[in-house]
Amino acid sequence: MFLGVDYYPEHWDIDLIDEDLSRMKDMGVNMVRIGEFAWHLMEKEEGRFDFSFFDHVLEKVKANGMNAMFGTPTATFPAWLANRYPDILNEDINGVKKSFGGRRQYCFNSETYQKYSMRIAEKLITHYRDEEAIVSWQIDNELGHEDSDMCYCGSCLRGFQEFLEEKYGSIDELNERWGTIFWGQTYNGFSEIPVPKQTITVHNPAMMLDWSRFRSKSLSRFALKHVDLAKRLKGDHQTVTTNLPGGLFGKWFDSNEFSRDLDFVSYDNYPVWGGLKEPISPAHLSMTLDFIRGLKKQNFWIVEELMGAQGHDVIGYLPRPNQAKVWAWHAFAHGCSNMLFFRWRGMNRGAEQYCLGILDSNNRTTRKFNEVKKFFNEVKEYEELFNSPVKADVALLYDFDNIWSWRIQQQNPSIDFTEEVLRLYEPFHKQNTAIDVLRYDQDFSAYKVVLVPVPQLIDPALTERLEEFTRNGGRVIVSYRAGVKDKDNNLVFGSMIPGGLSPLLGIEVEESESLHEGQSVPVVSTDSDRRTTAEYWRDLVNLTTATSLYRYDDPFYNEYACVTENTVGSGKAYYIGAGIEKRIVEEITAKAAGEAGIETVETNPGVEVVSRTVEGKAYRVIINHNGYEETFGELTLKPYDCVIAEV
Repeated sequence: MFLGVDYYPEHWDIDLIDEDLSRMKDMGVNMVRIGEFAWHLMEKEEGRFDFSFFDHVLEKVKANGMNAMFGTPTATFPAWLANRYPDILNEDINGVKKSFGGRRQYCFNSETYQKYSMRIAEKLITHYRDEEAIVSWQIDNELGHEDSDMCYCGSCLRGFQEFLEEKYGSIDELNERWGTIFWGQTYNGFSEIPVPKQTITVHNPAMMLDWSRFRSKSLSRFALKHVDLAKRLKGDHQTVTTNLPGGLFGKWFDSNEFSRDLDFVSYDNYPVWGGLKEPISPAHLSMTLDFIRGLKKQNFWIVEELMGAQGHDVIGYLPRPNQAKVWAWHAFAHGCSNMLFFRWRGMNRGAEQYCLGILDSNNRTTRKFNEVKKFFNEVKEYEELFNSPVKADVALLYDFDNIWSWRIQQQNPSIDFTEEVLRLYEPFHKQNTAIDVLRYDQDFSAYKVVLVPVPQLIDPALTERLEEFTRNGGRVIVSYRAGVKDKDNNLVFGSMIPGGLSPLLGIEVEESESLHEGQSVPVVSTDSDRRTTAEYWRDLVNLTTATSLYRYDDPFYNEYACVTENTVGSGKAYYIGAGIEKRIVEEITAKAAGEAGIETVETNPGVEVVSRTVEGKAYRVIINHNGYEETFGELTLKPYDCVIAEV
């Protein structure tokens, strides 16, 4: 098990390195992550490469019995490169080039940047391919983070036009599928198609979805070139990864497109960051970890685990004593197998002065140091347990085409895709049921329940697989606005919503209503007087073969169903046709879990139980996310405590 820190010896007087490594060793560190922002240190002038600084660092690392993960430094290029080759710079939606000064200001489609970034990576990896201390290469850093996944420059314009010509073959095919007859937008050739910079009103939604796909392909192609290069040049004892940033569903790229080629997936785990007055919820945090695990359906690394408060300009919530430690336990419970904390010491200069680490700029050993030390001493005793796979009975499916379709035409400013994911995820998380968060193309036939949140754009092949899964005894839960669009991001002509999903769900949607902020509609159970409300959206549902569990209860629409159940073969499909209250979703999910024979564990709010098995022995990782004492059975849990118990 690798346990360590992100270390930037170039930020400090190099004479501090012996003291640093000695204290790290005392803390239990056996790996440091280095180098990912040090391009200028390696190539101060074009073509003059010097790795002597890191030669020295690695000798010190080895002398202390540690290993290293080395980052290729392409997320922050040197000033001379931007000054000499300004075509590498990213361009915003208004046509303004980004300035040198931040990070990730490069364009993924710039041939110049591809050339120079590949060259520094090649020189670096070749230099250290036989270095025994380097056990893994990290490609770039948080690819696409902080809106760096979007660019509108000339290289992107040419690339987009080539992408479209390759996809459609003829301009007539594109015009037909995009519906360019509307507003007289018909193109005579691919060279007439712009990138979607600012215009009056909005761009064509079909164009915008293809633009999103192109953005994702641009980033993935860049990443895969670097992954392939590293795999070709690295030593046999070395592996290749890259660290994914948070905000998973808010990106203009699909991380599946390159993550599946990595030796293992890595993630930067920040339950709170600058500007947040409190951390994200335990369910939200669990869902992100389950997403990372689902990319390869394998355990993963965390290479940046938060310890101190964070912020570039605005500082976020300060983790309470032992709270960051319990987040680390929580990550291991959900599939992390190796962990590096960010960062060894907070920097006293530059843009991240308020991204605090284990040590602050006072360089004192304080509570945070002792907290990490205690965690390292405890977690290494469970290496075998945390190397075991997470076994889930529930799968939550997503498709980035669908996510981008929602972002392109939001329909209601209050609808947020991540929140709709959590609407279905959170009830199972509350029941302490393991969940795999998977792209729709992964095999889900062995699960017991499949969740499909707000799939307005759904692949026909997925519809067939969901039908087969249900016929074979599975339970499917689908939420509102399903089956509205085709793969070109156009409304489906000639069939009632939910289109191809209609036989599975046993319904037809006659009309829909967007419920804006402050609006809600009454909903009532069909077999009792249980009452609730719905917000954000409602589908007015007619039944074909389904039965109604809840209906609307306002005078104009009380004949329409809101929540339905349909039997298909030996399974059932549920439709939640509105932004209904959580307690009703919990009722539906509990019903589905009971029918499917899924084991659930009751806990007090804020107490999470994750089941793991190793060598036939069952264990429970019991986590108290609360800042006060809690109980689970006969166990007493201190605030932000974690207990591992054999069942």
